[in-house]
Amino acid sequence: MPYLFLTAAAAVIDQGLKDIVEHTEDDAFPREFPGRNGPVAIYKSHNPGLPFGRLAEFPQLVREIPLAAASAAAGILFWLLPRRGSGMQKLGLSLTVGGAASNLYDRFTRGYVVDYLNIRAGKLRKVIFNLGDVCILAGSALFFIGEMIAEAREKQ
Repeated sequence: MPYLFLTAAAAVIDQGLKDIVEHTEDDAFPREFPGRNGPVAIYKSHNPGLPFGRLAEFPQLVREIPLAAASAAAGILFWLLPRRGSGMQKLGLSLTVGGAASNLYDRFTRGYVVDYLNIRAGKLRKVIFNLGDVCILAGSALFFIGEMIAEAREKQ
């Protein structure tokens, strides 16, 4: 059950942050992260495509490709949940599915994904993303690390 709670929490927190950004006047952006004077800034960006705006001219594909990927990840998660072990894979998939669910909600209800975070460093200056994206990236990394560890253990 904690994995499903994590999935829901990732989606709900990201949607809450997106709602705050959406209800803030456009001229308030970009701005510094509250209480910080560091490399992270808050923006208000609407991405109608896949990452970096790709395929924006094909809205049906922009909804179907992430839906298929998220469905596959959720299917694997539900297959793993009753099994013993595989904690890192379950954790990774929980984060991935939560982040994907938040972005899918945007795609199907708004027609675009709300992005709001930017790291002002190097090539990342041009990238605006959201917590859902962070969950997808971190979750995918955890899943694959867990898979590599499991494979290494099987070879011993």
